[in-house]
Amino acid sequence: MGLHDRFSEYRIMWVLVFFDLPTETKKDRKEYAKFRKNLQKDGFTMFQFSIYVRHCPSQKNADVHIKRVKAILPEYGKVGVMCITDKQFSSMELFYGKKMTELPVAGIQLELF
Repeated sequence: MGLHDRFSEYRIMWVLVFFDLPTETKKDRKEYAKFRKNLQKDGFTMFQFSIYVRHCPSQKNADVHIKRVKAILPEYGKVGVMCITDKQFSSMELFYGKKMTELPVAGIQLELF
């Protein structure tokens, strides 16, 4: 497998986690914060409120992070996980008001093994 194949926009994946968690009680807010912090510890970054994304070099790597999300699911609320290719992610159009903005550019992730 050549370098181009390893970093193909069809092999590189994005994992999106979107959630709607209760925040009525102090305990709810604590669980919400704990879930967000655990996502961040696993390399997810906030894309929008309650939507976090993580860049993964392959489907196999994405599966590892999806499994980690499933392991930290809170007791209450709704959580969705979706995996899309880098090509699909790059075709997204983002707007702030009526002004279109550029997607953040993900760097090539260094693999040590």
